[in-house]
Amino acid sequence: FSEYTVMHVGCVAKINPEAPLDKVCVLSCGISTGLGATINVAKPRKGSTVAIFGLGAVGLAAAEGARISGASRIIGIDLNPNRFEEAKKFGCTEFINPKDHDKPVQQVLAEMTNGGVDRSVECTGNIHAMIQAFECVHDGWGVAVLVGVPHKDAEFKTHPMNFLNERTLKGTFFGNYKPRSDLPNVVEMYMKKELEV
Repeated sequence: FSEYTVMHVGCVAKINPEAPLDKVCVLSCGISTGLGATINVAKPRKGSTVAIFGLGAVGLAAAEGARISGASRIIGIDLNPNRFEEAKKFGCTEFINPKDHDKPVQQVLAEMTNGGVDRSVECTGNIHAMIQAFECVHDGWGVAVLVGVPHKDAEFKTHPMNFLNERTLKGTFFGNYKPRSDLPNVVEMYMKKELEV
């Protein structure tokens, strides 16, 4: 409600003046974080299989990043099945509710995808989902990206063989976007109707 705001120059980005602020304001945090986590960090190849853990705003943007990248299968994982229909608009092609299975999600995904997904993006902040996201990627080339922020006392535990089998674990902050230089381009994607918000 202020009339004036003092901000650090690094936090200000000049965007298209035609952009509707009530829509593009969501690009300044969660949407860019999820989109960038997939496009800039996971970097799925065209035709690949991507698992998205958590279908909130960040997860939907991550799914959209997989769609834009040309992934052929985008599997959404969420405990709330009410999110599945909306997630189809953002690119999800299949869904898993962990409550519907009596085995670990990473095992369900491995069975669905002949050994594991090519990429996974974790958008929950839940340490168990983070471990599942890493353990569900394929040996040899799978890449898991952690986006969610876990509890300060959480510990990530997995068997060392998961690394020795050439799986990659990455983390990201703001989807590896640089706000001043990259945010105007994300706004342009929205303006060109290449991006759903």
